[in-house]
Amino acid sequence: MSAKGILRVAEGGLLMFWCPGCDGAHSVRVGEGAGPRWGFNGDYDRPTFTPSVLVRSGHHIPEQAGKPCWCSYNAEHPERPAPFTCTVCHSFVTDGQIQFLTDSTHALAGQTVPVPVFDEACAA
Repeated sequence: MSAKGILRVAEGGLLMFWCPGCDGAHSVRVGEGAGPRWGFNGDYDRPTFTPSVLVRSGHHIPEQAGKPCWCSYNAEHPERPAPFTCTVCHSFVTDGQIQFLTDSTHALAGQTVPVPVFDEACAA
């Protein structure tokens, strides 16, 4: 994996950006190949990905509905909660800005912020 502009680039067309709402990396696949692929404007400093980026975890994943999740685990273990949560992060990444949609479950829902430089964001 290597840094290019504000992104990280890995084999197979994988591009990663740092999400300040989740305080973690999100990835999309671009270019030719099997599986879902996103459009990419080719600008590693002001990326645009199409369509939107939707990341879900825990009970927010349709196949996990009704099954035990991080919410239920943490409720059952308040003395030792897991470092994970059930989340939704839904955004448009356009011209180097992340527009978080209101169905996101983190504090940046409904806001637009710059995509941070991946390496600098990870170190913070």
